Amino acid sequence: MKRIPVLLPLGLAVLWLVLTESLSWGNVALGLVLGFGMVLSFQNLRPVTPRFRRVHVGFGLLFKVLVDIVKSNIAVGRIVLGLTHGREVRSGFLDIPLDMRDPHGLAVLAMIVTATPGTVWSGLADDSSMLRLHILDLQDPEAWIRTIKQRYERPLLEIFE
Repeated sequence: MKRIPVLLPLGLAVLWLVLTESLSWGNVALGLVLGFGMVLSFQNLRPVTPRFRRVHVGFGLLFKVLVDIVKSNIAVGRIVLGLTHGREVRSGFLDIPLDMRDPHGLAVLAMIVTATPGTVWSGLADDSSMLRLHILDLQDPEAWIRTIKQRYERPLLEIFE
């Protein structure tokens, strides 16, 4: 029998309490039953268990992502408000070669890219070797490839592979 993770069912129970807006003993018990019940029920449906190697790298990655989200919000805001100073905004698709194959690392990369304004994950090759992004302001494709590979993929490789 597999080991039962504790943080996920507890997190689901807390989410239940927030959604029901009640801290009654009945709701706490129901939240715990639902949380552990869901985790136990769906545990066999998850084919690959994540393996974290260097978790501390994730803290640096989180900081980089937060900074990039703020910068991207400002850049997209400037585009929307027409403050590009006569520079033409060219959106487009860009294919980025990937070294990462871990599905959990790819899922985190998808969340990072999608959470950053101005970029959208729009496709992944069947063998996970190529990522397709839509970029709102695609001025320098090589800079985008370097950014994705060095700022995001390299730390994710250290964490997941």
